[in-house]
Amino acid sequence: MVLLLPILVPLIGGIFVFRQKSEQLRDRLALTVILATAVLAAVACLLPERRLVLLTIQGALHLALRTDGLARFFMLLCVCIWVPVLLFAFPYIRHAGRERQFLGFYTMTLGVLMGLAMAANFVTLYMFFEVMSLITVPLVLHTSTAAARRAGFKYLGYSVFGAGMALIGYFFVAYYLAAPDFAPGGVMDPARSAQHRELLLAAYCLMIVGFGAKAGMVPMQAWLPSAHPVAPAPASAVLSGVITKGGVLAVIRVTYYMFGPEFLRGSWPQYVLLTLALTTVFVGSMLAYREKQLKRRLAYSTVSQVSYVLFGLLLLTPAGVQAAMTQMIFHAVAKDALFLAAGAIIFSTNYTRVDQLRGIGKRMPVTMWCFTLAALSLIGIPPMAGFVSKWYLVSAGLEAPVGPFSAAGMAVLVVSALLTAGYLLPIVTDGFFPGKDYIAERREVGPWMSWPLVAFAAAAVVLGLVPGAVTGWLGELAGGLFP
Repeated sequence: MVLLLPILVPLIGGIFVFRQKSEQLRDRLALTVILATAVLAAVACLLPERRLVLLTIQGALHLALRTDGLARFFMLLCVCIWVPVLLFAFPYIRHAGRERQFLGFYTMTLGVLMGLAMAANFVTLYMFFEVMSLITVPLVLHTSTAAARRAGFKYLGYSVFGAGMALIGYFFVAYYLAAPDFAPGGVMDPARSAQHRELLLAAYCLMIVGFGAKAGMVPMQAWLPSAHPVAPAPASAVLSGVITKGGVLAVIRVTYYMFGPEFLRGSWPQYVLLTLALTTVFVGSMLAYREKQLKRRLAYSTVSQVSYVLFGLLLLTPAGVQAAMTQMIFHAVAKDALFLAAGAIIFSTNYTRVDQLRGIGKRMPVTMWCFTLAALSLIGIPPMAGFVSKWYLVSAGLEAPVGPFSAAGMAVLVVSALLTAGYLLPIVTDGFFPGKDYIAERREVGPWMSWPLVAFAAAAVVLGLVPGAVTGWLGELAGGLFP
C-alpha cells in the first residue's frame, strides 16, 4: 500500500482540485496534495526496496511496482521540481485563466510520474508512459488557441507514435527475456538471444528511437519547439525539466534493465544511436542560436541539452551513466529557472521575443539575475552545476571504448557549449547593459513567483560548489547497473 499512495493521492486529489470552485481553497488543496505526495514519495524511498503486484495479466506477467534505486532517483527529482513550480504557477495561472483545468491536471500528472518511476516491468512502464502523454496534453492545450491545439495534437501524435514503436520492439523481445521484471544488468536469456541477436538489436534500436521522442531526440524532436511557446510557463518548466526525463527513464530501463550493457556494447545500434544523440545536441543548439522567440529558443535548447544525457547513457559505461544522471538533475534545475524567468517576463511585460528584452535587467533585476545564473550553468561555466555534469560527460566520453565517438563527443559538446553561450549571454548583456539613454520602470514580480526562481538559481550554484552530495550517490547507482 505504501507504493500506491504516492500514485493515488495526487490522482484522486487532482479530481477534487477540479471540483473546487473557491480559488483560495483550490490553491490550498493543490499545495496540500502535492506536499503530501512529496512526503509519501520520501517515505517510499527511505523504506527497504519493496514490490507490489497490482494486477496479474497472464502467468508471470503482471502490472507491478518496485522501489529500486532508479525509482528513488526519479521520484525525488519529480517532487523537488513539482513543489516550487506549483508556487510559481498560482499567480501566473490566475492571470492566464483556466486555473481549475491547469491545477487539476498538474496535480494528477505527479501521480502518473510516480507510477512511471516505480514501474517494475515493461508493461507497467508502457502503461504509465502512455498515461503520462495523455494527461499532459491539456497542459499544452491550456490556452485553447489554434496554435495550442496544433501543438497539443503534435505532442500527442509524436508521443503515442514513439511509444507504439517501443511496444512493437517489445513484442519481438519478450520471448527472449529470462524474467518479466527489470533487473540491473539486463534480463536477456543468453542461450535464446544468441540465436537471433541481429533481430533483437534492431528491436532495441526501434525502442530507443520511440522512447527518444519524449526526450526530444532526432528525428522525433519536432513537438518540443511547437509545444513550449503555447504552453503556460509552469507547464513548459515541467515539460522540459521532468517530462522529457520520462523518456530518458524509459531509455535507461530498456538499455540497462532489459537488454543489459554487455549485450549492447560494441553493437551497431550503439553507434547509430550515439550518432543520433550527437546530431541532436548540435542541431538543437544551432536552431536555438537562430531562434528569436524566447520560449522557442529555450525549447530548442532542451532538445540539445537532454541529448547530452542520452550521449552519456549510450556510452554503456558506469562513468557515462553517472554523468548522464548528473546532467538530468542539473539540467532540470537550470532549465526550470530559465523557463520560469521567461514566464515572469511574459507575466510582467508581455514580451515574448528576444529583441524586446533590452533593459529587462533594469526592470526585473531579481528575475534576470536568476536567469543569468541558470544560463551560466547551462553553458557549463565553473563553478556552476552545469560545468560539473559537462565535465563528467566529456571525461566519460574520452574514457569509453567507442572509437571515434570519443573525440566526436568532446568536439560536439564543446561546440554546443559555445552555441549555448551565443544564444543565452546576449539576452543577459542586453538586459543589464541597455545603454546610457535607457530609462526603465521597475516591474518585478511578487514573492510567489520570485522565490521559486531564486531557489532554482541557488540550487544551480550550490550543486556546482558541492556536487559530491549528488554525484557520490549517482556513482553508486550507476555502478549497480554493471554486475
